[in-house]
Amino acid sequence: MLRSMLTAANTMNALQQRLDTLSHNIANSNTVGFKRREASFAELLTQQIDRLPNDEAPRQTPAGVRYGNGARLASTMLITKQGALVETGRPLDFALTAENQWFRVRLTDPNGAETIGYTRAGNFYITPMDGRLALVTSDGRPVLDEANEPIELPAGATGFQLSPTGTLTATDAAGRVVARVNLGVTAIDRPQLLEAQGENFFTSPAVSGAARELNGNLRGQISVKQGALEQSNVDLGEEMVGLMATSRAYQLNARAISISEQMLGLINGMRSS
Repeated sequence: MLRSMLTAANTMNALQQRLDTLSHNIANSNTVGFKRREASFAELLTQQIDRLPNDEAPRQTPAGVRYGNGARLASTMLITKQGALVETGRPLDFALTAENQWFRVRLTDPNGAETIGYTRAGNFYITPMDGRLALVTSDGRPVLDEANEPIELPAGATGFQLSPTGTLTATDAAGRVVARVNLGVTAIDRPQLLEAQGENFFTSPAVSGAARELNGNLRGQISVKQGALEQSNVDLGEEMVGLMATSRAYQLNARAISISEQMLGLINGMRSS
C-alpha cells in the first residue's frame, strides 16, 4: 500500500508541473511573440522481480514483474514554431518571419549587470533620451543594433521605414533621411539552450553553435516584416485538451492514494480486532 501511495504521489508532482506549464501557455495566448512550452515525462527507477513461482503463461513482455515508482517531469521543451502574423499598419511593429531569428535587446539583472537578451516581440516604441530618440521594447528595454549598441535616432525623426533585411531608415518631416541603422538580429540554432528571464525575454549561454549574430554578409538571411506582429504560437484548443487530460490523470492518482489509505485502515482495523 505504501508503494502505491508513493508512486501516485510522485506522479501527482509531475502532473502538477505539467499543469503549471499548460496554465502558463494559456495565460500568454495573447502575448506578442510568445513561444509555448511542452512538458515531457520520464519513468522513475523501476524494480525488476524475477523467478516468480508458477509464472509459465505465454507472454510478449519480458519475464518477471517490474514495479515502477511513478513518473517525473523530464523537461519542458520550447516550441519555436512560427506564430500567426497580424497586420497592424504601425511603422514600429516588426515581425520576424523566420522561426530561428530573434531581436537583440539589452537586459539588466538584479545586480545591475547588463547582458544581451533575445525576444520575438517586435512591438517597439520611440522614447526621448538625452535629446535623442531611443528605440525600446514595450517595457522600455533598449533595442540593440548589429554592434550591440542601443539604437538612438535624431530628435527630428518622424518617419520610419524597415527593409526586409532589418535596416531601419528614419526620415524627418520633410522626408529627408536623418539616420539609417541595422537592427540586431540573431539566429538561435539551439533554442533549447535558451534561458527564460521573464517578460518574454531569453538569454543564451556561451556555448559554441548555440547562436549566430546575423551581421555583415549574413544580414541577407534576415526576414522581417514591417507593420505586422507575430502572435503567440499557443493553440488554445490543444492546451485546453491537455489541461483536462492532465487534470483527470491527477484526480486518478489522488483517488489511488485515497483507496490505499482506506485499505491500510481496514488492515489496521483487522489487526486491532
